[in-house]
Amino acid sequence: MDSKRTPGLHRRLMTIGAFVALGSFSAPLAVAHAEPEPTQEEVEQRIEELLEESSSLVQEFNEAEEALETAEARVEEIDAQIGSEEEVYEGLLQKVRELAAASYQSSDPDSVAVALYVDNPSEIFDQAADLSYLSESRRRQLEDYAESDARLIALKDEADATYEDAEELLEELEEAKEEVEKALAEQEELLASFEGENPTTAGESDTSEGQDAVYTGSASGDARAAIDFAYSKIGVPYLWGGTGPNGYDCSGLTQASWAAAGVSIPRTTYSQYEMPNAVAWEDIQPGDILFFFPDLGHNGLYVGNGMMVHAPSSGKTISEVRLADYWAAHFVGARRP
Repeated sequence: MDSKRTPGLHRRLMTIGAFVALGSFSAPLAVAHAEPEPTQEEVEQRIEELLEESSSLVQEFNEAEEALETAEARVEEIDAQIGSEEEVYEGLLQKVRELAAASYQSSDPDSVAVALYVDNPSEIFDQAADLSYLSESRRRQLEDYAESDARLIALKDEADATYEDAEELLEELEEAKEEVEKALAEQEELLASFEGENPTTAGESDTSEGQDAVYTGSASGDARAAIDFAYSKIGVPYLWGGTGPNGYDCSGLTQASWAAAGVSIPRTTYSQYEMPNAVAWEDIQPGDILFFFPDLGHNGLYVGNGMMVHAPSSGKTISEVRLADYWAAHFVGARRP
């Protein structure tokens, strides 16, 4: 995972519970000193904040999943090294046993035998009596045995730490996700009582209502193939960490869309934003990937005529939406794969 983001992520995870708790409004109870009922504008503002936080957490979640996959691959490598080292260790242990057996014929049998019973073989030379009478080759055998044991311990510790760190981060993100989604559901229920509209879904086209959307714009080549794929997924559920085919998150959809055109792009919004072909707002063309929010928490595929196809947030489906107003106000950049 990108070390530049990890510290910030941990700080956010430490405060996410407080943010959600303070950021949520609920209908006031009929008791003395009840808080005033929130206005529609306040609820809409809080939904925007929670959606932005949720979008950012999705990208951190994706990075954590990638980190877990990397950790699992590293653990497999370490396991292979452990297997090889265990073979070396067993061979050296057998030599130490033979050396210990031979030492019983000497005047100081305990000196070598201690190697078989110490908790940490690296301490053999501290715990054993004078071993100066041993030949250089036999002393080397004891040293090799102690070093092999130390390598095994280090490899096993590395394997445990590598996997546990990545898994712990993923679990923290899962918990944060549940808190944000719960708060979002409460806010949208309250907004519905005002007969209000979620500002992030305002301007959805009629195309978003059905499963048989067809692109009729002027894009061609790879961009056309990417857009055709995105349109074919309109109506498919949003899914945290989703890369298809039954659900997508925002960057999972843009990645899959361009993959359908035969173009490989990175997985997360962060890594997609690092692609080299930056495009200014006034120069965007169908097929470009648009990015939103200062921390790059969300993206979508521009399809022309001021519209984009994107995977919005939990509980929603992939849709075509107008950029004007909300999304245009949160635009931070675009990239052309």
